[in-house]
Amino acid sequence: MTPWEIHGYELTNCNCNYGCPCQFNAVPTHGTCEAALTFHIDRGHHGDVTLDGLNMAMVVKWPGPIHKGDGRMQLIIDERATPDQRTALEKIMRGEDTEDMATMWWVFSAMSPHKEETLFKPISFVADMQERTGHSVVEDVFEVKAEPIKNPVTGAAHRVRIDMLGGFGYRVAEMGSGTAKTSGVIDLPNNIGTYAQFNELHFTNSGLIPQAA
Repeated sequence: MTPWEIHGYELTNCNCNYGCPCQFNAVPTHGTCEAALTFHIDRGHHGDVTLDGLNMAMVVKWPGPIHKGDGRMQLIIDERATPDQRTALEKIMRGEDTEDMATMWWVFSAMSPHKEETLFKPISFVADMQERTGHSVVEDVFEVKAEPIKNPVTGAAHRVRIDMLGGFGYRVAEMGSGTAKTSGVIDLPNNIGTYAQFNELHFTNSGLIPQAA
């Protein structure tokens, strides 16, 4: 197993209500799980291959809860990546070179037998975890815009976080409201003003690095 390590941040938008039942081991709000995820690597490596500054993304869709499987998944890797970097990122996102159940990428891949062709495209991605704002674009695949959850009476920004002890995704995540527009092979028609998640990434082959998160 090739050792790897990644530090960066993530923006996710799924079709569930704010809070996302998956975070609490409950079934999806509307029965299905449909999400667009974007990741930025501040610093990282896969063996001797440096991954600093690269972006990656994925679109996933399950007909029921994730743990029931039968999902579809498409990976998108930063076109700036060299051939070695592309191979490394694809392995990480497919759950390879990773201990069983150690990362969300491992879980998503294991639960998605229907894997679409990996794309290599420009990925535009900015996010501010504290402000709960973000914008990611993968041309001809998806665009996600995220903003703070708004108080329905005053319109003021509403701040809620999830503090997770254990798990395979994050230590602390900020909640937001996101909308995805898709134009690729996996359509997400229901992601309009739904759950958005902002969190840091601190992972190795063995999973989350608690002291860094």
